[in-house]
Amino acid sequence: MLAMSDPAPLPAVTLSPVGVIESDFPDKFGVPRQPGLAPSARATLRLLPPYDDPLAVRGLDAFSHLWLTFLFHHSPERWTPLVRPPRLGGNRRIGVFASRSTHRPNRLGLSLVELIGIDTRQGVRLHLAGADLVNGTPVLDIKPYLPWAEARPEARAGFAPEAPARLPVRFSDEAEAALAKREDAASLRALIEEVLSQDPRPAYRNGGEARRYGVRLRDLDVRFQAVAASDGATRLEVLDIVPA
Repeated sequence: MLAMSDPAPLPAVTLSPVGVIESDFPDKFGVPRQPGLAPSARATLRLLPPYDDPLAVRGLDAFSHLWLTFLFHHSPERWTPLVRPPRLGGNRRIGVFASRSTHRPNRLGLSLVELIGIDTRQGVRLHLAGADLVNGTPVLDIKPYLPWAEARPEARAGFAPEAPARLPVRFSDEAEAALAKREDAASLRALIEEVLSQDPRPAYRNGGEARRYGVRLRDLDVRFQAVAASDGATRLEVLDIVPA
């Protein structure tokens, strides 16, 4: 048997962002927990020098979807081997590498987004749909998505075998009035419904159904509350929409 020598020390790794995200999500609260769950969410990836050369994206318009490797820049640098996924109610602990938690070594994230346009008039801007990224997110790499290699419907999905259930969303008269004043009323309504239907409230929460929450979308603060229906089901009601 060959003797194992001591491994050489690994070199330090330094990564430089290739671009930064401008999105509908100013804060991390309310951001969809997976890409594609809010298809009305829009984002722009602005490439940074020296990566903003139009030659770097030549041919990218032939692809409909992209993989983005990014940094969870709002997450602490510390990590723990066990995490509590919201999908499991925030109580059950599993290994960090069995989750998509933001609290992980190196704080790296991976997101599949739809590419809806490329603007190379001044630098490079990639226009995206279905993004689950906070405004200001540093993007470390971009790769085209290949469905024949990466779409595996037979794969097992552990504790998240299907998309989360959706809650119905209703708008109060005050919220409807605020929407009516917006030029982006249609897209904003769709975004609010897609974000709130996923129930962004913390998995472990105090204060019962009466507690009010606020989620920032675009330049607004969307205030909402959980309401119990007559059949015992829960819906989320948008109470008001005010400038952030």
